Amino acid sequence: MNRAPSSNPSRRCPPAPGGGPSMRFRAGRFRYDFPRPLLIMGIVNVTPDSFADGGRYFSSGAAVEHALELVNAGAEIIDVGGESTRPNAQPVEAAEECRRVLPVIEQLAGRIPVPISIDTRKVEVAEAALRAGASLGNDIGAHRGDDGLWRLVAAHGAGYVCMHMQGTPQTMQQHPCYVDVVAEVEGFFADRLAALRQAGVAADQVILDVGIGFGKNDEHNLQLLGALRHFTKLGRPLLLGVSRKSFIGRLLKAEVDARLPGSLACSCWAAEAGVQAVRVHDVAETVQAVQMWELLRAHQRT
Repeated sequence: MNRAPSSNPSRRCPPAPGGGPSMRFRAGRFRYDFPRPLLIMGIVNVTPDSFADGGRYFSSGAAVEHALELVNAGAEIIDVGGESTRPNAQPVEAAEECRRVLPVIEQLAGRIPVPISIDTRKVEVAEAALRAGASLGNDIGAHRGDDGLWRLVAAHGAGYVCMHMQGTPQTMQQHPCYVDVVAEVEGFFADRLAALRQAGVAADQVILDVGIGFGKNDEHNLQLLGALRHFTKLGRPLLLGVSRKSFIGRLLKAEVDARLPGSLACSCWAAEAGVQAVRVHDVAETVQAVQMWELLRAHQRT
């Protein structure tokens, strides 16, 4: 299996006891065999309007350097996105999205030993990114009726992050409504896994994301976080993305740049619940927090 650079050797410790079921996630030439230490996906937003970094990495040069820093800090996947998906974000045309992300992916593909993920809902952007060197697609729009992106993933043997979202970024936070959010997200995943199989995507190409903050209010988010272990019975790895999100700010009265402690708490909670991967902005801090959790878990006495 391809791993992150050896500059962070402490991340090579064995998984803690009770590390969950045996599973494989593959993305192109990369393989991740679980149980293993929590997989860290580092975020690179090549956008002028990201809620978390405010366009700090909008230029391709800054984005590439940031990605290299994240890999050196212990990121084992780099997730590159060219369209903000925060609530009420304005859509970006495919040509502009490609203009933002492709130079970054092309420069990283030959320089980092970890897979590159393209964070997009658009088939044309995903196809260009996969040709440029990306190995998986992170698709917040897995609710689609069009299976074009799924067939593209199948044709490339790419990995696929299947995320739950109610509505679109423009509408998702207006009036999110569920009878039972946990049961409905579980049903969504079961339906999508079947549809993905029909489109030619093998089960071991898929990782699931409950979509915290995407068409959920704070209570929905807390219910999903409290039920993370429930989703492990679906037999696919789980990815959790909560880094710096607004629900942390509302619950703890913290501005964006003060949400790291809440984000780290969620990452450790996810690891305890059997989640296999987390998507984060603060890679070095998350690696340290989770590494400490792993050491404590390995020495736990019952």
